[in-house]
Amino acid sequence: MSNDAVTMAQLGDVAEARPGYPFRGAIKSVPGGELAVVQIKNADPEQGVDWGALVSTTPAGRKSPDWLRSGDVLFIARGNRNVAVHLDQVPARAVCAPQFYLLRVRGDLVLPAYLAWYLNEGPAQRYFEQSAEGSVVTSIRRQILEALPLPIPDLQRQQLIVNLVDTARREKQLTEQLIRNREQQLTLVARGLIQ
Repeated sequence: MSNDAVTMAQLGDVAEARPGYPFRGAIKSVPGGELAVVQIKNADPEQGVDWGALVSTTPAGRKSPDWLRSGDVLFIARGNRNVAVHLDQVPARAVCAPQFYLLRVRGDLVLPAYLAWYLNEGPAQRYFEQSAEGSVVTSIRRQILEALPLPIPDLQRQQLIVNLVDTARREKQLTEQLIRNREQQLTLVARGLIQ
């Protein structure tokens, strides 16, 4: 890919960064609660969100929930893994925990899946490592996230990148499945030898 037709912007120019839902203290599980909560343990840049493992609860305060929707990007702002997860589909009334920033792309210059990919790549990760604050538990302030330099190729190239990422992810999953299958075959062979 050539480097022409790439413009530079700051993340805050193309996306709004909102803090996660403000729970005070631990998130308490409430069977049949009206909102599901995406926590760090439920979000992975490779696998996406494990929707079936979310805790259901009730709203913690007077603030109206900022419901997650398709196209949102969740950015883990606390801890030693500052990564992003693109939400392709959101099956339930869900919010994200306060350890996240909810990123919503404004306008049509950037594909949300491209934004999530770039946030997980080397240049952005180095930026976060250099900008993180705190000694025991590090965090990324909203102003730092919004100031991230973001290269923006045209939409066609962004889609090409997203397609390549999806293909690589599927190839990795298939390879891992093949390895598991081979290990199971070898286990069965070993058991057959003993009997």
